[in-house]
This record gives sequence, C-alpha cells and structure tokens, in this order.
Amino acid sequence: MTERQEQAAPDALLTRIGQIVMLHHGGDREEARERLLGLWAELGEDGDPLHRCTLAHYLADTQDDPSDELAWDLRALSAADELTDGREAGDTGHEGAGAVRGFYPSLHLNLAADYVKLDRPDAARTHLRRARAACAVLADDGYGNGVRAAIGRLELRLDTEGGAAGEGNWGPPRQRP
Repeated sequence: MTERQEQAAPDALLTRIGQIVMLHHGGDREEARERLLGLWAELGEDGDPLHRCTLAHYLADTQDDPSDELAWDLRALSAADELTDGREAGDTGHEGAGAVRGFYPSLHLNLAADYVKLDRPDAARTHLRRARAACAVLADDGYGNGVRAAIGRLELRLDTEGGAAGEGNWGPPRQRP
C-alpha cells in the first residue's frame, strides 16, 4: 500500500502543476506564478528532478522579466540533466528520464528564445543547434511538428534580423515531460 501511495504522489504533483498551468492559459498569469512558486517552495531545491524540471519550465512562462525567464529555463534544463545523466534515473519511481529526453528540444528552444530577448544571438544559436539535434526523439505529431516549426521560425528570425531583441511567439508549445 505504501509503495502504491509513493507512486501516486508524483502524479498528484504533476496534476497540480497542470491545473495551475490551465489557470495561466486562462489569463491569470500572476496568480499562476504565485501558485507555481508555492509548489516550488513546497518541493524544494532538492525535490524530484522531474517535478523541478516541470515546475521551472512553466514558471519561466509566467515571468515578466526576460532575465527571470532565463533563470527558470536554466533550472528546468539543470533538473532534466539530473534525470538523464544517470544520477537520478531509476531512483524516482517513474519514467522521468525517458519523458525528459523528449523535452530537450523544447527546453533548448525556450533558452534560445530567452537569449534572443536578451539580445544574445550567439547563445541563442547555440541552444537552437542543441534543440535541432534533440528533435530526433520527437514524434511526427502536433507537438513535435510545433517544436520543429518554432525552431525554424527562430532560426529564420536570427538569420534575417541578426537576433535583435523583442517579443514574439518564438518558443514551442509547452508540454510537461
């Protein structure tokens, strides 16, 4: 029974994250940010890497300052790396490592978009290359095609504008790992 409860706990937190993301998509960015920050405080810096990756990924979307957005996207990538480098894989009670591999194209694309907003085109191009290289794991479906299209749009923008800062829908659709 205890083992079953431990396996349900990660799903419960991901469900809570998903509910808050729906709040954000409904237009309440500030409330979503506060609730996600509350979950981050509850989880802690040493919490499950899959949960930290997911939370940080969505927290990035709720930031007003591009530097803050970058910081959260970097936290998401760091947590993903913990799952896929063998330090945590298999120890978390779920298939987090496999799920996160499919998330790398989006993680790197979001970092590239952050760097464009911060007028750092070289860093943006580095992450675009990493995003493109990681696309092999994506399915030929709406999400995978959306990520590939977003990479193409941002590459085109960097090629034509030289990476000038600004707003735009350059990132991929967000999906939890």
